[in-house]
Amino acid sequence: QVQLVESGGGSVQPGESLRLSCVASESIFNINNMGWYRQAPGKERETVAIITTGGKINYAGFVQGRFTISRGNDKDIMSLQMNSLKPEDTAVYFCAVVTYKGGTFQKYWGQGTQVAVSS
Repeated sequence: QVQLVESGGGSVQPGESLRLSCVASESIFNINNMGWYRQAPGKERETVAIITTGGKINYAGFVQGRFTISRGNDKDIMSLQMNSLKPEDTAVYFCAVVTYKGGTFQKYWGQGTQVAVSS
């Protein structure tokens, strides 16, 4: 079973930056898409950014050019550079990878990393 581990979260002030990383326990094949999600207290999990099979990148509207998702190599799956952080960006951030093989999709989640933005 593939395991994903996020890192790079922390507590910062508004306007500062963080870089999140997502590392897999083993090489992942047949990746369909990958992305970052977040869940704030009392809210549902929402998509932050996704890289599709063809390399197309989609960002949520609230990103507004502040975040950059990048695909890594092998087990270093991906990263999320977050600039100009706002208090409303406070949430647990999760990475996820979807594989597709033999007509079956499989989604793997990390355990999440906390991002707190406050003055």
